[in-house]
Order: sequence, then C-alpha cells, then structure tokens
Amino acid sequence: MKRKWILFSAILLLSFLGACKGDQVTPDERLSEYISLWNEQNFDQMYEDYLSATAKENYAKEDMAGRYKDLYSDLEINDIKVSFEKPSDDEQPDYEKVKEASFPIHVEMKSIAGPVSFDHEMTLVKETRNEEENWYVNWDTTYIFKQLEDGDEVGLDTTAAPRGQIFDRNGNGLAINDTLPLMGIKPSAMEGHEQETIKALSEQLHLDVEYIKQQLNQDWVQPDLFVPLRTINPNDQELFDELMALPGVFYQDQVGRYYPLGEAGAHLVGYTGDITAEELEEHEDGGYSAQDKIGKRGLELLYEEELRGEPGADISIKKANGQKVTVASKKAKAGQDIHVTIDSKVQKTIYEKMNQRQGSAAAIHPKTGETLALVSSPSFDPNGLTSNAYAKLLEDKTKPLLNRFTSLYAPGSTFKPVTAMIGLSSEAITPEQTRNIQGETWKKDGWGNYAVRRVTDPGHPVNLEDALVYSDNIYFAQTALDIGADNMVSGLKNFGFNEDIPYPYGIPQSKISNSGNLDEEIMLADTGYGQGELQVSILHLTAMFTPVLNEGNLIKPQLLAEQEPKVWKENLVSAEHADYIHQALRKVVSSTNGTAREANIQQVPLAGKTGTAELKASQDKEGKENGLFVAYDSENQDLMISMLLKNVQDDGGSALAVERVKEVFEELYK
Repeated sequence: MKRKWILFSAILLLSFLGACKGDQVTPDERLSEYISLWNEQNFDQMYEDYLSATAKENYAKEDMAGRYKDLYSDLEINDIKVSFEKPSDDEQPDYEKVKEASFPIHVEMKSIAGPVSFDHEMTLVKETRNEEENWYVNWDTTYIFKQLEDGDEVGLDTTAAPRGQIFDRNGNGLAINDTLPLMGIKPSAMEGHEQETIKALSEQLHLDVEYIKQQLNQDWVQPDLFVPLRTINPNDQELFDELMALPGVFYQDQVGRYYPLGEAGAHLVGYTGDITAEELEEHEDGGYSAQDKIGKRGLELLYEEELRGEPGADISIKKANGQKVTVASKKAKAGQDIHVTIDSKVQKTIYEKMNQRQGSAAAIHPKTGETLALVSSPSFDPNGLTSNAYAKLLEDKTKPLLNRFTSLYAPGSTFKPVTAMIGLSSEAITPEQTRNIQGETWKKDGWGNYAVRRVTDPGHPVNLEDALVYSDNIYFAQTALDIGADNMVSGLKNFGFNEDIPYPYGIPQSKISNSGNLDEEIMLADTGYGQGELQVSILHLTAMFTPVLNEGNLIKPQLLAEQEPKVWKENLVSAEHADYIHQALRKVVSSTNGTAREANIQQVPLAGKTGTAELKASQDKEGKENGLFVAYDSENQDLMISMLLKNVQDDGGSALAVERVKEVFEELYK
C-alpha cells in the first residue's frame, strides 16, 4: 500500500513539472495580452505589468500612460485595432534560449482627422522579476505614432465646417451664415458715463444690468479691452446707430447665424447655441466637442445632422528640427442646405397681423399640402440670444418661448365641416335633410340641466348648408348622435386622430377624448361641434379641410421642398359631397347671414369656417374663449390659413380671428 502511494506521488510530481514547463508564457502570448489592453485603452496596466525595465527607466508612467490618455482624448482616438503576426510553429525559435523576440504589428484607429494606421515592429525582452521569468515590451514613443520620437510634439489644427443654411420656397434665407455686429464695451471709453451706457444697453439688448456688470468684472477685462455682449440684426441700422452713439460702445464683426425673420420665425426655424454637457453626452458618438454649437429647437434641431457638416482637422508631429510630419488630415465638409416649403412673406405677414396676441396659425397650399407658414405668437428674436436674455424670456408672463403650434386645442365650430363629412360618408345625414330645431337651446331627456346652445335661431328648419352658414351647434350635436359613438370614433380615426401626423416636425397626435372613446352621450354631442374633450393641432385642423378641395382626399402636409403631393387619407367623403361642403363654406363668408361675413373682401373670394372654443369647468360658469377661423381662396385654391387666438371672450369671440385672417389675405393679395 505504501509503495503504491509513493509511485502515485512521483507520477503526480512529474505531471506537475511537465505542466509548468508546457505552460511557460511565450512572448507572442504576452504580446497578445498587451495588445488586448491597448485595444481597451488600459494604459495603466500596460505600463505597470508589461513594460520592460529599460522602458520604465526611460519613461515615467505619466510619459507613457498619461500621454496616451491625453493624446487619445484630445485627438478623439477610438475604435483601436492592433494586430500582430504570430510566427508559424516552424519559424518559432526556442524561447527558452533567446532573450529577445520581435513581431510585426499593424495599428489602425479612428481620429478627429480621419483614419490613422501604421506598421511597426514590437520587441519584447525576457526579464526576471520576483524570481519569475517573463517577457516585457521594450516600449518607446513610436508606438503612439510611428513618426513620434522623443522630444517631438503632437499638434492638432481644426477647421470649422460652415453650417448648412435653411431657405424658404423662394430661396429666401430662414437661417443663414452672415457677418454680424457683435456689440460690446471698452471700459475706458465709458468712463464718466457708466450708468447711462449700461442702462441703455440693458434696455436695447434685453440684458440685465447685473449681467452686463458681471461681464465687465471678469478677471481678464482691462480698461482698453473690448468686452462682448451680444450680436444684433445686421440689417437693423437704426438700432446699430443708437448703440454706437452710447459712450464706450464699440462693435466687432463676427461670423455667425442670422435669422432674417426674427420673431416671426423663431419657433419654426429655431436657433443654435453652445452645446451643453447633457447634449454632449446624448451625442457622444457624434463627434461633438465642448466648443461646438448645436441646433436648439425648430428646423435647426430637426435637421441638425444634415446642417452640421463635418469639421476639418489636421494631426501633425512637429520634429525637433522644426519639420512638420502629417499623421492624418481631413478637410472640412460644409453642412447640407435645407429647402422648405415655407413662404417667408406669408409667415411674416401672419405673425405681424396676430399683433402679439397669444395663439397659433398655420398656412398650407390645400392642393399640394405644402406648409407655407407655422406661427406661434408671441415670440422672441433668436438673433444673438444670450443665456441672460433667455432667462428673461422665461420670466415673461406671455410665455414667448412656448411653441403654440405644437400645442393641442379644442377646435370649436371650425370642426363642423369634419362632422359633416363623417355624417355624409356614414349616411347618417344627407345634404337635403332638415332638422326642425326651435329656439336657441336643446337637450335630450336624461341630460338634467345640460343643454346645447346655438347662437342663432333662423326661424326655419335647417339643412347642412344652413347649419354651416349659421354655425348651428344643435344641428351638429344631433348629427353626432345620429352618427353614433362607434362610427364617430371610426370616422375621426379616418381623419388622422389618435395617430402621428406623417410630418417631420414634432406635431402631437390629435385626441378624440381623454379615454379615446365617446361612450358618454353628452360628450358625443359636444364633439359634433368641436367641444367635448376633442383636441387638435392647428396644422392638423388645417389639413382636415383639404378633402373639400380634393374630391374627398385628405392631403398629406409637406415641409421639405420639391416633394410630390401625396394623399394621407383617401375617400373620406364623396367628390360630390366634398364640393357641396366647399360651396357651403364659401357662403359662410359671402352670405349676409354667414358667421364670417366680415371676411368677404374684394381681393379674393374667401371660404371658411369660424369657431369659438369655450374653456370652462361647467356650462353655467363664465370661462375663457379661443377664437378660430379657417379660410381659403375658394377660386385659386392655393392658400389656406387657420388661426387661433386665445382669450377672445372680450373681443367678440371668433370675430377677432376673422378680422386678423382677413387682414392677412388683404396684405398678401394686394
């Protein structure tokens, strides 16, 4: 028994010794481990565990690991792929006898200046540490870049890429690159007039007095140095002259982004600004740096990827003798220009006629779906917008930063043509059918104190045309009930409710109700004339009028220029019935009884529909009202405008919207 144990122990010992000899690390295995760490950018471990004694003597950890980290970060090095050629079994030397081994390596990486690659030879040496023999890399600076020798410096030159510009349908600039006057102060030239100048600059540049003082009190400021404050509209000569007349005010030319429409296009076009830490993190793979600008909202944000372009960069090595060696170079690539269907004149005219009233508007070509204007009022000037000016806008009670054309609203009576189309297509009504409604209120049994109210009792039974001309709430409430909840929901979905509008700009879905159904009878009735819990965007509301001019087809809204017109929803109503509603909408304006008769102008035969949306908790309480008007050129059929104005309860309801839209058409059709 004892002999067996000794024999077994001897066999085990021989096996262990054989395993130690067979498991001895070879230089190619060590190099493979080192390269894995390199690909992972684990430079600290590369230095600590794999560099030879000679390499460590020549280079401190900071000179190797630290330099790798700094250069790879500054040069935006990523996607590193290092490989080497392992010798075949026949070519492998006896590593127990040799003290040094070299291997060809190939290095590839991506950088801010494009791809970098080089071939090199890496040498490993055998050393004994802590009584263990192993292989270590004889590292030097040429393994960072092959041309980089001791004493050389790595340089990076970047070239900004011109940002793509945004143009309207006629080639007019909406966001362009221009030379802008950057207004500022030379403290020494302001001496004795400090209070006067700072106060005037605060008012004219919309900057806080404290903000201006903070800029003047920065550590670098000297009496004769120019302290920049804000760029201004290069075409506002009057403002420029007023500012330059102030003691101590000077300007410098600066190339930057200019928005010709100013306030009129701010929410649509957007603006660019300094990239934030959060945006850098969000776009970590996009090649942005902390010095970059980025689209903040509107078209500038929507088409950021196309507009941005690619900056140029040049990585070079400056040799000790002054020679410059290029490592990688990439030319700047200008951003792509964007052409949209917007008409600057229509956009500006609508904004000006809204006269700072809170509200939104949309204009489209009803035959093609091209968006001619998207307006939110009031607004702000995006030119030279500073963080201080932005903070003041946040405090403004009129909320100029709120984009109202991306908000949802009750459409009121402007929705009645949609109910009419659903009623006709579902055969719940016919054009000739009349309703003998008497009085100004109506309710069903079981509704308690709730009743539907209409503005006018014409004194005779009303058909569909009458109901549109007089804007009869009771007619459309009864029509919705005749259509029925299921058919009404189905009909609204056919018009694009509860689904995303196929449109590049972020327009929210229009909602049928909070629950998505119309199971409650009163809500169904109210929905028929645009109340209840119905919510629509101003653009979607405009698009919902297009079937009356397109044989029953709802045209897809377009934003990018030179796109073919497309139908979004087909056959929502017959061509015959579509034309019937079109003729009735003309009478809404042309008839002496029409609710939009004030818009019956000589320049253009308008058709359309008014609406007053009541916003109140219960029927017996006073509330706020939004006034709406959707109008179009009934003859040329090339311009349709929808406008919503908030808080019109003291301005005659929809009458104010009718007046403003009429003024827009008068201006555009001069």
